[in-house]
Amino acid sequence: MTEAATSATAECVIHLRYNLDGTVSEIGERPAGVQAQAWYKFLTNHTQDSFQVLSGGRGLFRLPKAQIESLKAACTQELSS
Repeated sequence: MTEAATSATAECVIHLRYNLDGTVSEIGERPAGVQAQAWYKFLTNHTQDSFQVLSGGRGLFRLPKAQIESLKAACTQELSS
């Protein structure tokens, strides 16, 4: 596989941490100016079978890097409208 093909299909892991009340306190790859809970909600509404619940109030999304970049742009655009 070429380097360009490998980077296009590279998987990225977005880690998150929950507060005791179930809201998201921290989440990776968050676009600038977007609240943690809003980014989590956007990801859950726009992806399928990519979220994994972990113990200790944590979770993660596994997505291709290219998809994350397009989701970040779409989230920023949607929330600014």
